[in-house]
Order: sequence, then C-alpha cells, then structure tokens
Amino acid sequence: MSVTTCHRAFGVYGLLVKDHQLLVINKNGGPYINRYDLPGGSLEDEEVLADAMRREFREETGLEIEILQNIGVIDFKLPWLWRSFTDVHHIAVYYTVKAIGGAITVPEQFDGQDSLGAVWVSEQDVTPDNASPLVLKAFDWIRSAQLGIEAETYNGWTVLK
Repeated sequence: MSVTTCHRAFGVYGLLVKDHQLLVINKNGGPYINRYDLPGGSLEDEEVLADAMRREFREETGLEIEILQNIGVIDFKLPWLWRSFTDVHHIAVYYTVKAIGGAITVPEQFDGQDSLGAVWVSEQDVTPDNASPLVLKAFDWIRSAQLGIEAETYNGWTVLK
C-alpha cells in the first residue's frame, strides 16, 4: 500500500482581463511546467498578501498593477512527485487587478523565477492539457463570478516535461 504525502502550497494570483482574454504566463517549473498559469506565487519572508501580489505580477509579466478586489480563495489537489511528496494541495488567493504601468516583457531569469513570459489567452485557448487548474478556475470565475467552495481533485494530472 502506497502512502500519500501532500505538500501544501499557498500563493496569491492575479486575474487581468482585457477584451475577454486573460493574461497568463508560460510556466517553467513546478507541477504546471509547460502550461499556462496565472501570474502570482508564494510570499517571501515578512511579505503581506497584497505586496506579494504586486511583486509576483511585476516579476512574471513586467506590469505594475493595482489590486482591485479579493475575489476569494480556492484549493485543489493533484499528484506531483516532488521531494518526498506524492501530491500537492494548492491554496490560492485570487485578486482582480488592472495594469497601471510597465509593459509585458520577458522576465529576468533568477533562481525561483518560473515564468518564461506572459501572453493573452481566451477561454477557447485553454484546456487541462495546456493550462493549470488556476487558469481553468479563473475562466470559471470570469464566466460565472463564482469560484466554488469544494476543493477539486485532479487525479489524472500529468506533469509535463
């Protein structure tokens, strides 16, 4: 019998929507590597949620943002063999944001940078094969203004290489 060990990941993520399109990043690491993902991520030491959101968005897209609204928290689970863990439980705080400066640029690459750059996508452009659950849930919210309450489990998740 195999034992499940779950890594708990917590992060902040921004939804920037323009003309029915969502700004996403090309992910270069973690369980969403080689998929579209939302700009955002983990907090640094002593960092509060809003500061982390602004920093992550700037680092991953080149854009300066204003946070408009905290639209909620979602969580989901999926298999991911990482370190001694078999799964990840991802907890995500979602914000709507607007661009107030900067420009979409190829991000500076540094240790921990997992964005290869940002692109605009429509809901028709994304599937579970090319997008993270964060992006899929963002389009659910754009369509319905609801994030849901129950965690979704993606048992068939495959980490792309």
